[in-house]
Amino acid sequence: MKFTYYAAFIPGMQTVVEDIVKTRLKDVNIKKLLDGAVFFETDCSYDSLNFFCFNNIFSVLDIFENADEKNAIENHINKIFRQKNFIFGDKPPSKKIKTFRVISSHANQLVPVDEKIKLNIEKYISQKTGLSCNRSSPDTEFWFLYRNEKFSLFMERRSRHHSFDKTLHKGELPPQLAYMMCRMANPGKAHIVLDPFCGYGAIPEQALKHFPAENVYAFDINNDALKFTRKKFTGSTKNCIINNVDINTIFSSLAEKSIDRIITDPPWGMYEQPEIPIGLFYEKMINIFSRLLKDDGIIVLLTARKEELAAAVSKCKKLMIKNTLNILLSGKKAAVFIVTNAPQSA
Repeated sequence: MKFTYYAAFIPGMQTVVEDIVKTRLKDVNIKKLLDGAVFFETDCSYDSLNFFCFNNIFSVLDIFENADEKNAIENHINKIFRQKNFIFGDKPPSKKIKTFRVISSHANQLVPVDEKIKLNIEKYISQKTGLSCNRSSPDTEFWFLYRNEKFSLFMERRSRHHSFDKTLHKGELPPQLAYMMCRMANPGKAHIVLDPFCGYGAIPEQALKHFPAENVYAFDINNDALKFTRKKFTGSTKNCIINNVDINTIFSSLAEKSIDRIITDPPWGMYEQPEIPIGLFYEKMINIFSRLLKDDGIIVLLTARKEELAAAVSKCKKLMIKNTLNILLSGKKAAVFIVTNAPQSA
């Protein structure tokens, strides 16, 4: 049996997500790879997907191609009404799901639908599925989603992730982004991983959960954040060394050429200013990284200060930027840089 899914992710990470999906699902047919979403078909049921890069996953029930932008959602609802034998796919995933609500989204913005039309589609879904409508606190959601690529989807939401802004500490990375950054670094069994600006521990957590690193060093100077990070690893800190360590004195804790992977989200100089200008801070940081990194090491780094970071790497003869992915994180433009050792001239 074929299952069709629409999965949302952090915009700008298309190449990473495509690689993850194709690696994880050998039979996958990627129908559309979009900025911030992928639409794919597979034999794999939702319970067996096991993806960690997606914000939300939906089961696609119907697609409306070449939709008119102005009335796309209403037209799609009417299209569903005209299909007398419309099939809602697999049954609700558990007996606990008894209620639903209908959500409409137009170009990534939640929009209202004419109340009469909404009541009719709620009644239709209830008759077809046996579920009761509950607009305030439902067990599941049915979405009509229109995208600017001129198509509309009718879907059931399967995942239950909440908004990043409501669940994360200020400055804490979404776990999906932390996971993808770790995957871009691809730490192996014998690798030593460092996050020198670990904050609330998003990157070390993903590195230890999903990758076979030998040891992970989680350093920061924010004691409150470190307390939270330590709680995350209570009872499972064997491979994670969490310490209050300043980047400027890091060689008192680590030797040169001792790190295989540096995966980190350093200060951006936007909310909390470093003691020196951010450009100079990045120059010092990059030089420290070049001394810590082994010859075949990799750095994966997130920042909104793209020009300053690129300039800092260009001034370090030992390192070079291998790739840059421009992303959108909570509405802010940022970039993930992959930095490696520069080839040595003869």
